[in-house]
Amino acid sequence: MIIYSVARGGQRTASFYVMSCCLTLLMLLLLIHSSSLQGVALWRRGNRVSSINACQQKEAPDGGLMVRCSGLRLTQIPAGLSNHTTRLFLNKNRLSSLPAFCFSDLFLLDELDLSHNQLSSLEPGCFSGLASSLRFLDLSSNRLTTLDPAVLGGLQVQANLSQNPWHCDCSMQVSITQLDMDKSSLEKVICETSDLPNLGATGLPLVLLVQDWDLCQSVRRTTDFLTLITMLLWFIMLLSYLIHYIRHNKVVARRHMEYLKFLESRDPFRPR
Repeated sequence: MIIYSVARGGQRTASFYVMSCCLTLLMLLLLIHSSSLQGVALWRRGNRVSSINACQQKEAPDGGLMVRCSGLRLTQIPAGLSNHTTRLFLNKNRLSSLPAFCFSDLFLLDELDLSHNQLSSLEPGCFSGLASSLRFLDLSSNRLTTLDPAVLGGLQVQANLSQNPWHCDCSMQVSITQLDMDKSSLEKVICETSDLPNLGATGLPLVLLVQDWDLCQSVRRTTDFLTLITMLLWFIMLLSYLIHYIRHNKVVARRHMEYLKFLESRDPFRPR
């Protein structure tokens, strides 16, 4: 009996030990998993923080802060930008879109360079908060095809829109009227595609296209020069014919009146 009790006690001790080991192992696995999640979060957050830390920051001549994040392969707007930033250079990165309110805290921003990225979409409100401060916007050398007026949000800036595969439509026509286009790049805003029915509209600078066409109605703004000259010549000829006709009829009518008076004076039955 004693030996049996000791054996049973040993089994219980072994079972308790195994259970304790399993619980300990389970807790370790949970801790490792939690730590790994925290590590990923910290790595992601650290990645974003390191991106802004990698940017060159110095005081601008206007007293604000100039932040240069050029060529850092950024795929999103870096976090932690100071609201004292007046000039921000995000050119030569890998930005593909601009979400709404991504610059809303930069209410002093005067110049924004987004050139040489992969931008293909601009969400409405992406420039929210910049209407009163922003003066220069560079969107050149991207993948933009259209520019919705809702995206601009009241911006009145000097803009560079060159080197993009623009689809020229009504929204583009409305948008460029709100912008003070950079004169050096104006002729480089090329319409690769268009809503116009004639194929000759593609490949033309947008500034030339909107001079002749109303893209919102797909009609010409002005009559063709040769057509105008032809109409003018026809009008002159018609006017000349009418003047000649009236003058000729006056002469004929006067001759008829004189002839009638002559006949009346020769009437033998007329009392004298």
